[in-house]
Amino acid sequence: MIKIALIGKPNVGKSSLFNRISRQWDAITSDVSGTTRDIKKAEVFINHKKALLIDTGGLDESSELFTTVKKKSLKTALLSDIVLYIVDGKTLPNDEDKKFFYELQKSIPKLALVVNKLDNDKSEEQMGWEFSSFGAKEMFFISVSHNRGTKKLINWIDANMPEEKSNELELQEDDDFSLEDLVEFEKIQDTKEEENNEIKVAIIGRVNVGKSSLLNALLGEDRSIVSDVAGTTIDPVDETMHYGDKLITFVDTAGIRKRGKIGGIEKHALQRTQKMLESADVVLLVLDASEEFKELDEKIAHLIDKFELGAMIVLNKWDEAHYSYEKSVQNVRDRFKFLSYAPIITLSALSGKRVHKVNDKILEVYANYSKRIPTSKLNEIMKIANSRHHMPSDQGKLVKIYFATQFDIKPPRIALIMNRPKALHFSYKRYLVNQLREFFDFEGTQLILEAKKKKSDEDLD
Repeated sequence: MIKIALIGKPNVGKSSLFNRISRQWDAITSDVSGTTRDIKKAEVFINHKKALLIDTGGLDESSELFTTVKKKSLKTALLSDIVLYIVDGKTLPNDEDKKFFYELQKSIPKLALVVNKLDNDKSEEQMGWEFSSFGAKEMFFISVSHNRGTKKLINWIDANMPEEKSNELELQEDDDFSLEDLVEFEKIQDTKEEENNEIKVAIIGRVNVGKSSLLNALLGEDRSIVSDVAGTTIDPVDETMHYGDKLITFVDTAGIRKRGKIGGIEKHALQRTQKMLESADVVLLVLDASEEFKELDEKIAHLIDKFELGAMIVLNKWDEAHYSYEKSVQNVRDRFKFLSYAPIITLSALSGKRVHKVNDKILEVYANYSKRIPTSKLNEIMKIANSRHHMPSDQGKLVKIYFATQFDIKPPRIALIMNRPKALHFSYKRYLVNQLREFFDFEGTQLILEAKKKKSDEDLD
């Protein structure tokens, strides 16, 4: 099994990162220097690959005890496959850290410098140059406490781990199970879609929340008319741009008013907006951060759910924000619970602040929206999920999931082949969705599970 070691001086956040990656939250964290003195291990999944994560004691020579801890930590790191050297981004680099890092650099090819406690872009810019003096080939800026930058780090670890050989699918024993059942759904799962390089992105929201300004900022030109007069945009405005290897087509839709205020040409515009959403892939739901959210915002957001689209929430007019970042995010999560999977970006379309983050996030959301998970991997997770929390019985009768397989994308749809599909309780289905999200990145997209009978059972109906 691949070994991943976390190493660094005391109180830089090794145990917090260990907890974040392992999702166990049982490594003790404290502001007291040297809290971790021994080696702590946990079997973890890096995306879908299994590894042994090791939390070492701090590199400290202030006492005989700490010197012993340091030697053990360095030895553990040298015996590991991947090493994350963690430093405190709130303090300037010191010579002792550099000495330890250089020593490891000689022997460990897969070594990364992880600068922790950088809570925002400004601190990253300030400290990035300082820590470049380490000469690290791989350097990551993160904040474990804010879960900032950890995804990029985990993806790097994943890329440096070998692919595991897929085990044969283990099905629950059942005398009535037919190989036809597996073959039938494997045919569906193995269907390959034609590569589509175009992503259709709809920008929706109430009137005057800044949709047209956002489109102009994304394109870098005044393509869409901007005015303080509510309802300036009537027809959806299409504009295409190349980004990476994708062609992104943006559609700035007409702002939506309360039903009682819609009439004539605006009623026609609403119909066209909904028609356009039928062919969209990703939606940018634009909200006005300078004022309280409205009931109409929720009704518009429900269109995302209705058309089963990839989603991102854009808090525009952030330079005039009504609340702090933490309070604003909490308000969004409380008000739009059905979009809990959607990432949130704060920006100012007029000043252009943080607009550059949108296109990268669109690519990520689209990748998750069109993601396909191999059947073998799905069933590994189902097995783990069932071992953590057994499925409730149906009036004393055993309920089984024979296997799971994905049969569609945009959004991902997964069939659960069961003996009693009607007995799958919505709470257990929600639990399974959360388990799948824990192991696979489905940010920005719904994940739909459909309980189905075995083909042999259907033949008896």
